[in-house]
Amino acid sequence: MNLLTTISGSLMESFLPRGWDLAKIDRLAALPSDRAIARQSWWHPHFEPVACATVEDFDTYLGHEIARAIQKARHEDRPLALILPVGPMGMYRWAVWFLKEWGVRCDRVHGFNMDEWSDANGATLPPDAPGAFQHAMEQAFYGPLGPNTVPPSQRHFAVPSELPAYAEQIADLKKQGAELVTVFGIGRVCHIAFWEPHFAAEFANEAEWKRQTHRLGARLHPLTIEQNALTSFRSRTTLVPAFANTIGPGLFLASDRILGGADGIFGRGMQWQGLSLRMTLLHEPTPWIPSSYMPTLPGRLFYLRELAEPLTADCH
Repeated sequence: MNLLTTISGSLMESFLPRGWDLAKIDRLAALPSDRAIARQSWWHPHFEPVACATVEDFDTYLGHEIARAIQKARHEDRPLALILPVGPMGMYRWAVWFLKEWGVRCDRVHGFNMDEWSDANGATLPPDAPGAFQHAMEQAFYGPLGPNTVPPSQRHFAVPSELPAYAEQIADLKKQGAELVTVFGIGRVCHIAFWEPHFAAEFANEAEWKRQTHRLGARLHPLTIEQNALTSFRSRTTLVPAFANTIGPGLFLASDRILGGADGIFGRGMQWQGLSLRMTLLHEPTPWIPSSYMPTLPGRLFYLRELAEPLTADCH
């Protein structure tokens, strides 16, 4: 007895993205640990999953990668376009540490935050509101960098006045020799930024889906809302907005390099991201699983080793 045998007539029947093949996803979930990260034929030759033993290792490794990308751009005296998330966050403390230790100026960095909470029309919180992603970035990254920080004019946030211009700004930077690096986490329903799986139903084909650069007032999946309630709002679901502004595949799939992170554990052997990680790595690319495209790009995906362990029932 499981979801597959009991879903008919249940509330779950129309809850999960309709493009998901649940039987196939269950087969991926049942694979042993050594096959959970096995290289697939569609992966980019320079895509690499990197196991981390602890959250501390995860934060340090990912922070180092971000800092090295900034250091490299500064050394080569060219602009760097960074698409940045608010979640995961622990890597920013280490990125700041390395950049300050190395004395690297961040004046060549152009930061583009990938998403922001909104209402149905795309209106966002005040930038200094405690729940705003802009506030989180200023506190965790831009502020602690001190005098060598990213110039304010080169910090871009997913608000209605800025997000629609991201594609043109990034294209202009690329013409100047910039590398586009996307830093990302993987959502419970395998979104990248807040580009949700159910958006796939709106497009006639994959090519049309891939052209989408952004969305204002994106309607979030209930599992996305609950994921954020658990990981960012201490379980208080009522604080989580039901909409968000977000970049789309037209931007994150244009990345020259990606730096991903999966750190979704709760402790006591509990976690929320193991299935999402397997779907990202092992499922063929499909708009119904946005994160499944990330292994087709060069870069690294850092994950906690615990997430690749067998996904079995464990009653506590």
